[in-house]
Amino acid sequence: MKSLKQILSEKKIQEIISISPEKMVFEALGIMAKKHIGALAVMENGKLVGIFSERDYAREVVLKDKSSKTTQVREVMTSTLIYGQSNDLADSAMNTMSDKRIRHLPVMDGENMIGMLSIGDLVKATIEYQEELIEQLESYIRS
Repeated sequence: MKSLKQILSEKKIQEIISISPEKMVFEALGIMAKKHIGALAVMENGKLVGIFSERDYAREVVLKDKSSKTTQVREVMTSTLIYGQSNDLADSAMNTMSDKRIRHLPVMDGENMIGMLSIGDLVKATIEYQEELIEQLESYIRS
């Protein structure tokens, strides 16, 4: 099973896509649409301070009848952070995400954020791992 760092190294987007907390939600939505992603890291002075996701937008802006052009990201971001460490394994991270009902997981190396994984990234890695195991078992049985 791969570590979170290994999964990150295989992603097409290697950069950390982020926004500062004082920016407007409208700008965050524009970045997410342009990059085809569902969440942004919210960074302040190089440190992760929150996550802004499509879910935050729906629950904290749309349903509360706020304007995305006048609402700062800091007002609606998720600031209670759940994250994985770079050496955590995919199955452990998937369990965490399932238990906490989250779809995006920042990956930390110590106190530094090195990337973000989605539940889809982890499902893909798990399927690849299971396919490799099946191939190995089939090879063993044939020999």
